[in-house]
Amino acid sequence: MNYDAALDQAIGQLHEEGRYRTFIDIERRKDHYPQAVWNRPDGTQAEITVWCGNDYLGMGQHPIVLNAMHEALDSTGAGSGGTRNISGTTVYHKQLEAELADLHGKEAALVFSSAYTANDATLSTLPKLFPGLIIYSDSLNHASMIEGIRRNGGAKRIFRHNDLAHLRELLEADDPAAPKLIAFESIYSMDGDFAPIKEICDLADEFNALTYLDEVHAVGMYGPRGGGVAERDGLMDRIDMFNGTLGKAFGVFGGYIAGTAKMMDAVRSYAPGFIFTTSLPPAVAAGAAASIRYLKGVGGQKLRNAQQLHARILKMRLKGLGMPIIDHGSHIVPVVIGDPKHTKALSDMLLGDFGIYVQPINYPTVPRGTERLRFTPSPVHDAKQIDHLVRGMDALWSRCALSRAEISA
Repeated sequence: MNYDAALDQAIGQLHEEGRYRTFIDIERRKDHYPQAVWNRPDGTQAEITVWCGNDYLGMGQHPIVLNAMHEALDSTGAGSGGTRNISGTTVYHKQLEAELADLHGKEAALVFSSAYTANDATLSTLPKLFPGLIIYSDSLNHASMIEGIRRNGGAKRIFRHNDLAHLRELLEADDPAAPKLIAFESIYSMDGDFAPIKEICDLADEFNALTYLDEVHAVGMYGPRGGGVAERDGLMDRIDMFNGTLGKAFGVFGGYIAGTAKMMDAVRSYAPGFIFTTSLPPAVAAGAAASIRYLKGVGGQKLRNAQQLHARILKMRLKGLGMPIIDHGSHIVPVVIGDPKHTKALSDMLLGDFGIYVQPINYPTVPRGTERLRFTPSPVHDAKQIDHLVRGMDALWSRCALSRAEISA
């Protein structure tokens, strides 16, 4: 086999379809986010505004987080030195897990190197703990959930996105005595829509199923203490296991699950993705714990309020220009372009002509024909930056002769 030719063909296909992913080299600067510096391919630099970051609340630059990380770094050094089982558990990891358990109103939590790993490791391990387990998975669940469910070797059922009738139909068709788990997300990040959490929990109660809720795009963002959509809706006690990230609203790095102490003990004892992975650096754990503590308080609510306000303003102004946005009331602002090459071209022009960085979202992240630009306004985006973005989108929409919705008077 000509291996180089095979690689050329695989990469060339992505270029041909217009969905080859390009890394944009940026430098975030402390105290200036969402402003950053773009290191252009020609060696020059330009000031840009980041509009697609997942540091939703700007906590990656918050003094409380940075101070906690500096203190831990100066106290313990850089790395953890091992897996959690072999010298890699420190007071910082225990404090972080205690903060997470408290955040979700659960007995315990377990920290992983990423939310992807947490989903993959947990969902692939559960059939070892519950022989014959059937997992019911929303069709739009994240790739990490899909991969974990695929690898576990157990039975799975895929229900249509947020379709309660279809989920009920699948549950009714299976053996009532079989162990069951419903895996879903609170906010689906590509459209920004919410799951019917209460109704899914009602079905879980009726059919004696466990519930597994991915709150990756909601933790820190919703609820009076940032516990997510389940906290906002008063449903935390009805969720058996939470999955979340430390790398989005909390502004640091890592992922976790939370649930009963017995469940966390079983997963940590059986999941290879936990057992054989070096634990988070203590400084990262310290920064994450500080961020969670802060966002549980009044300061966190102020950030959440400002973020939601900026999201509403951006949506309102883009709608006023006839932009095809998807609005389900969350903090995510998707503008559907519908063609991968056009999406990439708009992204490039926004960056090159206006200093606005928003990454194109193409297949397989979203279905073909729904390619989009996804904006994530934050509390640290100001009115001037929002205005600049709206004017840039308006100018490029006209320049590229893209269609607009009719604007009512």
